[in-house]
Parts: sequence; C-alpha cells; structure tokens
Amino acid sequence: MLDKKATEEGFWDDQERAQKILKEASTHRKLIEKYDSLVQEVEDFEVYLELFEDSPEEASKALRKLERRVDEMELAKMLSGRDDEKDCIITIKPGAGGTESQDWAQMLFRLYTRYLERMEYTFNVIDLQPGTEAGIKEASIEVSGDHPFGYLKAETGVHRLVRISPFDSNARRHTSFASVFVLPDAGDVVEIEIDEKDIRIDTFRASGAGGQHVNKTDSAIRITHFPTNIVVSCQNERSQHKNRDAALKMLKARLYQRHLEEEAKKRAELEETKSDIGWGNQIRSYVFHPYKMVKDLRTGVETSNIDQVMDGDIHEFITEFLLGRKRVKHGGQTEED
Repeated sequence: MLDKKATEEGFWDDQERAQKILKEASTHRKLIEKYDSLVQEVEDFEVYLELFEDSPEEASKALRKLERRVDEMELAKMLSGRDDEKDCIITIKPGAGGTESQDWAQMLFRLYTRYLERMEYTFNVIDLQPGTEAGIKEASIEVSGDHPFGYLKAETGVHRLVRISPFDSNARRHTSFASVFVLPDAGDVVEIEIDEKDIRIDTFRASGAGGQHVNKTDSAIRITHFPTNIVVSCQNERSQHKNRDAALKMLKARLYQRHLEEEAKKRAELEETKSDIGWGNQIRSYVFHPYKMVKDLRTGVETSNIDQVMDGDIHEFITEFLLGRKRVKHGGQTEED
C-alpha cells in the first residue's frame, strides 16, 4: 500500500514526506520478510527434530538458532517507542586520563563503526577530533537505517577498559574510561526551535591526525548555545555550509535529548520513582589483563572473546539489555530471568 503511494500523482512534490513514507515502507517490508523467514525456520526445525532424533547436540544447536531468531522478532516488536525508529547520533568522549582515555575512545570508535557495518546501517562521521598524542578527543557519528536509535540507545553510558598500557614504559596496568551518548535525531520535532540570537557560530581550521590539515580554509564549525551552554562542533565535511548544517543537527539532537530528560524527570517526580539507569553510569567492562573478559554490568552477559567484541560483535549485549534480561550465576550455572 505504501509502495503504491509512490506512483500517485504529486507524491514526489514533497520530497521530505516522500522519503519518510518510503522509509516506513522499507521498515514494514523488512519486518514481514523476517516474519516469513521465521515461519519457514519453525517448519524446518520440525524436520530437524526428525533428522537429528539420534543427535541431541545438533538438535540443540538448531533450537538455539531458532530461539535467537524469535528473540530478534520479539525485539523488533518491542522497538515501538517514541524515538526508536529515528536516526541517531553517537558521540564518544574520553574520560580523565589524557592519552590513555583518548586511545580507549578511539578503540570504541572503531568498535562502533564495525558494528554499524555489520548491521548494514548507513553512517557518516560528522566530527572526529584527534588526540594530542594518540587516540581522539571526541567523535560523532550520524546513523540511519532500521531503528538505529532503538538499538543503539542501549550503548549510552560509561565504558571501562583495564589493560597493560602501551604508553607506559614500565608496562603497568591502567584503567581507562570513555563515555558513549546516543541521541535521537530531532528531525522536524516542533518542540525544538533554535533562535539565532541564542547561539554563537565560530569557524576554525579543521585538522587531522599528524597535524595534517583536512582543509586549508576555516571550514570547521563550532556552535555555542547560550541558554544551555551546550557546545557542538563539526569539521569532517569539506564545506563550511555542510559543517554548519551537521553541527546544527547535532545541537538540535542534544536539545531534544535534554527536552526528553526534563519530561522524564517531571514524570519521575510525579511518580516518586527513580530510574535505575542514568546518564554517566558504568555499563560495561572490557578487561584485557590479567584475564580476558567483556562483561555487561546491567545484564551479566559476558564473553572472553575480546577480539570479536572489539571488531564490532556487540549485538548480543544490546539485545539482551533491550529484552530486559539478567543472567545470574548460581553454583556455576547461568539462568535467564
């Protein structure tokens, strides 16, 4: 039905509306395809049970695969929140600790770009500020696709790294922190308006790693929003105009998130309740030494395959959190709520 609209007269007159409808059509189509595929897998599993009647291990493997597919469908159904289907902006910032934390922030930047590639999201690095000696001071990635905010909102929080420092000549163990913020694209949200008199726009010369200039002109943009003291910057686009548009989009996303937090705070005060998970809380530990382990502190999901995680394999951490599961160990056994 949505595809049929694309052939109607006047459909393309409003490009923004047309793109929104086509994106909605694509989302529905993918959901139907997933459902049809899951139905087929359920039917195939019934055949597997007969084929693997004398091989319980193979039957269990097929069952686990089917359970994961059911979880994905359950999650797709759950991602119907106010902003879940929106595009988003991921911002990564190092904590205190100079080069150590800046290097950790860059490692997280690589992790997330690999994850986005795995998920076949479309993404654009709109800000990447190199560290003084190594790593990055800040990075922002604009993401679009199938419910990007719905999935990636699970990554908001503080990420902790424990390792033998490559920057310490005495090879001592260091702990580093970096924060990840995932903001929904404010888009055409009517509540968010930016008054020109409330902002200051500064230009500066963009620079890359090793002191190489990305652009020979002052094309980078920094915007300061006076009422909130929010500062955003963008330097990865070639033109000043594009950097300005990207920075304004980031500012609007930050203001929208602030608006949502204020709404949530008012609701919490009315209900006299307190959220368990807030901005700035530590959500995951990545231990490289003295043992290898990545553990999500909210769900208990853990793995010793650090290389795989650092290569972007974090979907299980995300889905288990979004599904509201916690794993509790009892006598060496793991249970799922």
